[in-house]
Amino acid sequence: VVGFALFFHTFSTFLAKPGIYLEDLFVEPELRGQGIGKALLRHLARLALVRGCGRLEWSVLDWNEPSIRFYESLGARRQAEWFVYRLSGTALEELAG
Repeated sequence: VVGFALFFHTFSTFLAKPGIYLEDLFVEPELRGQGIGKALLRHLARLALVRGCGRLEWSVLDWNEPSIRFYESLGARRQAEWFVYRLSGTALEELAG
């Protein structure tokens, strides 16, 4: 194994269709740049179409310029109108009661 794509299904109420969310894409550092990541994403794109999904989406950290360039080279576009929120630690515990 030289890499993996960890994903799960989502559902878009906007599209009224399922989607695929890519949680993690990893390729061994010494093997990057050889098309492995692209092959993994291509497989997920095909899987999304076969399963009737309306989108394939993921998050990337704003400082991860190599990944941003890679994703944009595939035609992916940053969604500027969305903000990611997270509850963790004390805030999560407090909300849970």
